[in-house]
Amino acid sequence: MRDVIQDIDQWLIYEVPIAIATVISTWGSAPRRVGAKLAMTTDGRMSGSVSGGCVEGAVFEAGVEVLVNRQSKLLHFGVADETAWDVGLACGGTIDVFVEPLDPVVYNFLHGLIEEDESFAVVTIISGPANILGKKLVIQRGGRIFGSIDPVVDGIIAATARTTLTNDVSNRHVFELPDLDYENFEAFIEIIQPAPTLIVIGGVHIAIGLTAIAKNLGYRTIVIDPRRAFSSLDRFPDVDRLIQAWPDEAFRQIKLTPNTAIASLSHDPKIDDPALKIALANPAFYVGALGSQKTHRKRRNRLAEDGINAEQLDRIHGPIGLKIGAQTPEEIALAIMAEIVAASHKQ
Repeated sequence: MRDVIQDIDQWLIYEVPIAIATVISTWGSAPRRVGAKLAMTTDGRMSGSVSGGCVEGAVFEAGVEVLVNRQSKLLHFGVADETAWDVGLACGGTIDVFVEPLDPVVYNFLHGLIEEDESFAVVTIISGPANILGKKLVIQRGGRIFGSIDPVVDGIIAATARTTLTNDVSNRHVFELPDLDYENFEAFIEIIQPAPTLIVIGGVHIAIGLTAIAKNLGYRTIVIDPRRAFSSLDRFPDVDRLIQAWPDEAFRQIKLTPNTAIASLSHDPKIDDPALKIALANPAFYVGALGSQKTHRKRRNRLAEDGINAEQLDRIHGPIGLKIGAQTPEEIALAIMAEIVAASHKQ
């Protein structure tokens, strides 16, 4: 959702009808993951992607039809279908895409939750009785519910969505409710988590490229450096937050979660070491530190003398970044971000 929000916001200003296509299941070589979205308008504007280009044309045509008829539609592309060859999935994959008109009221609510870094589940009815097709129910981690599919089944759907939210895996679910004499229906339960955060210690040259790459990948970016010349808006105009303070003070202003990556780049032990001690005491999924192997050995020894145990020290990626032969600050930034992405997927 995050990668299409900016364009949707612009289109809504002019009250342009919008359709949203969402990948609800994939198999094989389908190039986009479940939850990927394509927003589109009848005048040819598109944002996002559901296949990296393979099925966009067919999905756009379906989106125009959905906006004309105001009726949501479930699409299937697979190797067994002649259509699949036409749209580019002949290499061996299937993709199911649900296309629906954008409901501005629901969208604005979801937009608010995303801005607030909330965790929530969005339930969308993708097949079943016509009167509930496309309807949505939103369940926040704290238990709040927004919307209604049908008062008869809302409680059952919400309970299933809460379990899915706990498991943190979007999926399809078929509801069979013979005891309620209710027609079977299928829902897509999409889990939306807060954007990952990248915290960079040290506003050095590498940090400029690193935060730019991270921003393009959907990360919230924070730069910490007590040296005002290094942590200025002129150097980091697009960073979400600049904190001109020493790490001890700066980290008191930030919530560290399992969705946080920390890259310590100042190359100054007075700045890096306190930051690493705090990082290693928290559940960040990635902690990396700039420096050669010799520098990293010295760093480990200093931290060990300060009481950091070997298991914690082994969490530090040092020297930081994948080994790709990086030379320039921009290449080093690429190597670091690649390592962060790999860590996020537990590779």
